[in-house]
Parts: sequence; structure tokens; C-alpha cells
Amino acid sequence: MSGRTVGIIGGMGPAATVHFMARLQALTGAARDEDHLHLIVDCNPHVPDRNEAARAGGASPQAVLATMAKGLERAGAQLLVMPCNAAHAYAGAITAATSLPFIDLIETACDEAAAHAPQSVGILAADGCLEAGLYQNALARRGLATVVCEPEAQARFMALIYAVKAGDVGQRTRAAMRGLAARLIDAGADVILAGCTEIPLVLSQADVEAPLVDSIEALARRTIEIARA
Repeated sequence: MSGRTVGIIGGMGPAATVHFMARLQALTGAARDEDHLHLIVDCNPHVPDRNEAARAGGASPQAVLATMAKGLERAGAQLLVMPCNAAHAYAGAITAATSLPFIDLIETACDEAAAHAPQSVGILAADGCLEAGLYQNALARRGLATVVCEPEAQARFMALIYAVKAGDVGQRTRAAMRGLAARLIDAGADVILAGCTEIPLVLSQADVEAPLVDSIEALARRTIEIARA
């Protein structure tokens, strides 16, 4: 038996969900089809925008996320994951809607960042994630300082994320993302945390002159570990 059935609360965005599934497949180390994890995926691109929800007047994704969690439980999922960083601001709606174990992406990525024993962690993350303080608070609990993009650079980052969502993963987008990571390093970060699920589509360790913690990769490894435990 390959392990517990994993329910994926996805679609935020679709490319990030597909990438997460690909990393699960690649990291499982299966010798045959039957060795892979059983996945049940709700790839719902109509979850209200998490960044708009962080601003006044934006529709909250809580009800949709709760409905997705309950649907996955009814379909046979035995644990839940959500490959979207900003949506973790509303993770309480998921854990309140179902009794299934929920693997927290934020805590998982912060554990991997802390393992590098950094003095300061540079966070590349969307507005909704930063405004909720998800990574800043989790890293502070581990005694780690954080560096985030200054407002002008953060606006460029958000434009890049929406470009990736639209399918632009070309060299100009990759170079711009590299530049933002480099600015965080120049500002004192000795680890870069890729805290948005679109980032790994245009940024890899080879692009960064410091350890790069990929939140999607971290979640895939933790999911495999827990599902097989």
C-alpha cells in the first residue's frame, strides 16, 4: 500500500497545483505505479483572490476553501494539503470544516529555512501572505529575522506573479525574479524563502547566491513523509 490518500485543495493557481503534483510524483521514489500516493485533487481556479481578500472589500475565500475540504473528505481523502501560501491565512476555515489532518505549508517551509541556521530569511511572497504576517510570524517564533521587498520591489514582484499565472515563464520574467532575490540578499538575507507557489516556475537554486527554500518542494517532501507514516 502506498500510504494515506492525499486531498489537494488546489487551483491557486492551476499551474502551481500541477507543479506540486509533479514534485510529489518525482520525489516519491516509486518503482511502479502502485508505489505512488493516491491523490484526490480539487483544482478550483474560482477561489476568491487571496490578495484581494487581504485588502478592504475583497471577497473572502473561507467558505469556498471549507467546501473544498469537506468535498475532498467525502471523496475519500485521509489528509489535506493546500499548495498556496497566501490561502493559509484562511487555513482555520479548513481545519474547522473537517477532522482530517492538514499539513501546514507555512510551518513546513519555515522548518526547512530554519534548518539552514540563518541569521535572516528573505521572503518572496504575495501581498496577501505578507499582509497576514504568515512567514514573518512563523519565522519569529523560531527566533529568525526577516527581510521583505520594499514597496516598489513588492509591486514588481506581484506583477511577475500575475505574469507567471498568465503563462509567462520566459527569460525576462526569470531575470526579474532573480533580481528581486538578489536584492533581498543585498539587504542582509542569508536564506531566500520562495513563499509563493508560482516562484519555482521561474526561479531555482542555480539562480540564487544563497540557499533557496522552495515552499512547494518542502510541502511535497512533508506530504510524502506523513502520508507514508
